[in-house]
Amino acid sequence: MEELKNMALFVEVARRKSIRRAAEALQIPDSTLSRRITHLEESLGLRLLTRTTRQIHLTEAGTLYFAQCEQIVEAAKRAQQQLKNMVDTPQGCLRMSLPVDFSTLFLAPMIADFAELYPKISFDLRLTERWVDLAPEGIDLSIRLGLQPDSTLNSRHIADIRYALYAAPAYLRRFGEPEHPRDLADHACIRMLCPHWDVSWVLASAGETVQVKVKERFAVNNIALARRFAELGMGIAPLDQILAKEDVQAGTLVRVLSGWNFSPVPVFALTPTPLLPAKTRAFLEFLAARMKSLS
Repeated sequence: MEELKNMALFVEVARRKSIRRAAEALQIPDSTLSRRITHLEESLGLRLLTRTTRQIHLTEAGTLYFAQCEQIVEAAKRAQQQLKNMVDTPQGCLRMSLPVDFSTLFLAPMIADFAELYPKISFDLRLTERWVDLAPEGIDLSIRLGLQPDSTLNSRHIADIRYALYAAPAYLRRFGEPEHPRDLADHACIRMLCPHWDVSWVLASAGETVQVKVKERFAVNNIALARRFAELGMGIAPLDQILAKEDVQAGTLVRVLSGWNFSPVPVFALTPTPLLPAKTRAFLEFLAARMKSLS
């Protein structure tokens, strides 16, 4: 890096044919510039400039070196500007690894709104439930639900998903409504096959915590399918309260055990480094604000 800086100083001197004028343009002392040029010559083992009292001239080596250095310095400036644009201006392709259900039900409209705000950003979205090795796979950002294992990744908690139990009115008319979580052992339940869901459900109310092993009728790995089975009267399902709100208003689902709550499921944004380009920073801030407005 030091050699590149000295090359840039040499290019400025060669263009202006004067140490003094180059120093003024660079806003550094004449003596500092002269010392840096001398150091460059010593490192190369060749004289680049012939100094007179009034001006300087390029030697044969200096002329050859200037032609090459000028191209290198200009290329470095262009690269520097491109990197600065990445830091300052949201643009480029944003590659994200996202959970399937959460993306389809929640993130899709948010990403669409974000895309409207930032037309210079394109999107490469990989939907999967597996843990993705971000840096080797070229992923800028990953969204994951549930407690995260120890990781070298940069992690930001952006929201919590709050689940409650829901069933169709037809199911409750047929089998009755549970009055306590222990009653769930006698009901058909729809269990989610996700890392943050166990075969036993833990609910809390007014300081009391109950763990009950549910009698699952259906075990599914898709929240939309669990919701649909609940609407069809197949059992009681844990659903996100925001997701189920429309169903409750439409009368297709009813919340059961309304005084009891599951522990919130945290949502994390993971990045391979805290040093983020503008496209990733902008999306993180946008997503955090939108998720906060839903809670």
